[in-house]
Amino acid sequence: MSHLRTVLPYFRPYRKGMLLGILLVVVSNAFSVAGPWLLRIAIDALESPDTTEGLIAGYAGLILAAAVLGGVARFGMRQLLNGISRQVECDLRANFFRHLLRLDASFYDKERTGDIMSRATNDTLAVRQAVGPAVMYSVNTAVMSAFTLTLMTLISPSLTGLVLVPMLILPPVVLWFGRIIHERFQRIQEQFSTMSNQVQENLTGVRLVRAYVQEDDQALRFDQMNPTLGLITGAAMVLVVWFGGGQVMAATITVGDLVAFIFYLNLLTWPMIALGWVVNLFQRGEASMGRINQILHAEPRIQPGVGRIARPAEGRIEFKEVSFKFPGSERDVLQDVSLSVEPGETVAIVGPTGAGKSTLVSLIPRIYDPTRGQILLDGVPLPEYDPQRLREVIGMVPQDTFLFSETIASNVGLGLQIQTLGTSDEIDPRILEASEVAQLHEQVVEFPWGYQTRLGERGINLSGGQKQRATLARALARDPTVLILDDALSAVDTHTEARILSQLRESLRGRTSFLISHRVTAVMHADRILVLDEGRIVEEGTHGQLVRRGGVYATLLRRQLLEQSLVEDDRDEPVRYAPRGSPV
Repeated sequence: MSHLRTVLPYFRPYRKGMLLGILLVVVSNAFSVAGPWLLRIAIDALESPDTTEGLIAGYAGLILAAAVLGGVARFGMRQLLNGISRQVECDLRANFFRHLLRLDASFYDKERTGDIMSRATNDTLAVRQAVGPAVMYSVNTAVMSAFTLTLMTLISPSLTGLVLVPMLILPPVVLWFGRIIHERFQRIQEQFSTMSNQVQENLTGVRLVRAYVQEDDQALRFDQMNPTLGLITGAAMVLVVWFGGGQVMAATITVGDLVAFIFYLNLLTWPMIALGWVVNLFQRGEASMGRINQILHAEPRIQPGVGRIARPAEGRIEFKEVSFKFPGSERDVLQDVSLSVEPGETVAIVGPTGAGKSTLVSLIPRIYDPTRGQILLDGVPLPEYDPQRLREVIGMVPQDTFLFSETIASNVGLGLQIQTLGTSDEIDPRILEASEVAQLHEQVVEFPWGYQTRLGERGINLSGGQKQRATLARALARDPTVLILDDALSAVDTHTEARILSQLRESLRGRTSFLISHRVTAVMHADRILVLDEGRIVEEGTHGQLVRRGGVYATLLRRQLLEQSLVEDDRDEPVRYAPRGSPV
């Protein structure tokens, strides 16, 4: 149980509640065993000629009081111990989530989202059951067994020894069945991550329902187990009636003793059965906590909160012989890249697919760190900055646009720490200005709720172009010193792109900008154009210089112009339909 030991620190804030809960376990069991003992006294009192109705009524009242007080104590113990286990589960899940926020991109490159979600939900639930109900019932089993065996021995040592023979078979039998169930649970647990990932990717609940059909098999196994347990406990009861009845006839014990003994035998049955169930819960919790610890023990390659605060006054970016390969890969995505970008300069990066363009710009906000070489901001190596503070002065529009299921204002104003109000006139001016530059404002104000329009998952109720413009506005609203646009206008039509670029050129003035695009119209006005091919800078210059050079950039330009010409020819060509039955 080495993994479950790591949960112990989470109990420190709840130590008093745990001690009180365990005390209530003892109290509830004490009242539970007191009832049969009082019943024994009452039954034996019936044989006395001096017994009155008042005395019997008194015994009945005591039995009722013991039952009520035991029930209250049992309710309190469950509320306390189960409630604390839920608090521990919440604390564990919160700590797990905080740790996920610290991990860098290289971790998420190799871990599936569904698997992470499974550990955050299904595994934390299994841990809660191990540190809550399992602990409660293990203590309950120990206390109840001690109380009942002590009182049974006081009544008849020989009868107690006799009935323990079949009763001691219960724990191994339950453990055997529990192992079968545990193996089935383990297979479901292993498949749960894959299933969660499929559900997350495909947005279908059918797979989840099908996966849980296996629960019917577990229910069937429980149904098969019950007759076996009933047979064992029934055998113990036969021994009690047979030999206990003989002892009553021999006046060795009283009728009250026999009745109380039968009650205690029934009380002893559940702890024996619960023993296997408790062990099974501990096994599940141990396995699940091990899976959670695999994530909690993962250290981020880029440590958050370490380094100086980035307050660059200029925004000079320098790459010095930078190479990069993804973790676990042997191929260099970037090879010996060296360049210097002056403050306020707009640099465009072009090249064929897979040339390393997106990887190059992702090194600037330290989404990844270079494998070799060094990147500097205003003459200071990036690792010397606090990553969080560094990213506050960098605005980035990635290829994969992502919008949260919040309002448009919340998405555009992400990170501004402002409160948006009801109408467009009351929205923060930075949001409005950025939306106008991104050519988003005119469309947003036409929505019924304007900037307070709530988006669906990943902004599903916006078009691809609208989503790109929203992410562009989000980057501009922060007024960053360094702006990175990674193919930010690929889903926008050429007319809208021209309008955006016209206003964007004014916004880019005075800030260091990196612009990645496959369209010549988006990069031709850049101060400098870099051409990447197989991770290396193969050409560098202005649009006119590169066209005259007739190299890779000129080839890409001719190819794009040819594709554009073919598309326009197809639009101009009238559609002809072949007569029915004729060959096409």
